[in-house]
Amino acid sequence: MEDIVKTKDDEKTALLIGRFIDEHKGEQTVVLDISEYSSWTKYFIISTSSSLGHLKGLVRLLKTFLSEHNIDVYHRHKNISENGWELIDCGDFVIHLMNSEVRSFYNLEKLWFNGKIVYQSSKSS
Repeated sequence: MEDIVKTKDDEKTALLIGRFIDEHKGEQTVVLDISEYSSWTKYFIISTSSSLGHLKGLVRLLKTFLSEHNIDVYHRHKNISENGWELIDCGDFVIHLMNSEVRSFYNLEKLWFNGKIVYQSSKSS
């Protein structure tokens, strides 16, 4: 019974993160439940940033948001990468913020096609 409750709480948290990113102009935000296919995380939260400045601002805001919601960040670069992809590892949630070129190239949604889409922004194509 505990696992079911925890799973629902995890999904709510993943949705909260996805919606927060959308509210801060993340584009094509998708929350994928990959818990059945991954032993190291439960959710991928993927979103596109419009520029390097937007990426940096989004990471800064997200860091504060995660801290306020007591969500631990296990691994994150100290300096935001200029390669167009910032990965924030929160254990059960892995957040991928990418520019459109990087997102198109790696196409994580296709790679993890078995994952269940639990949220997709209205701005998704």
